[in-house]
Amino acid sequence: MSDILSELATVLESRKDSDPSESYVAHLYSKGLDTILKKIGEEATETVIAAKGGERSQVVYEMADLWFHSMVLLTQQGISHQEVLEELERRFGLSGHTEKASRVDS
Repeated sequence: MSDILSELATVLESRKDSDPSESYVAHLYSKGLDTILKKIGEEATETVIAAKGGERSQVVYEMADLWFHSMVLLTQQGISHQEVLEELERRFGLSGHTEKASRVDS
């Protein structure tokens, strides 16, 4: 899985310098954080609706959109997808209740 994420991260990084009129990702970057966050919200909502609809292929499709736009956000923020994978790995095997209790409230 991380191979495709690494390839996608490379492409997303390269789009930072692309012409926004020629690249969807460059367009998102040029519009800024609020536009990227709005897109993630839209994709999350569409994923929820697809799951409620119960059609497996639609859930997969919408989840791919959500992951894609989440990767755009990570790249825009200068965060590697590897950091997220490492956090998931750290949590693996922990009780969800234990992990949540270990967080420091801000």
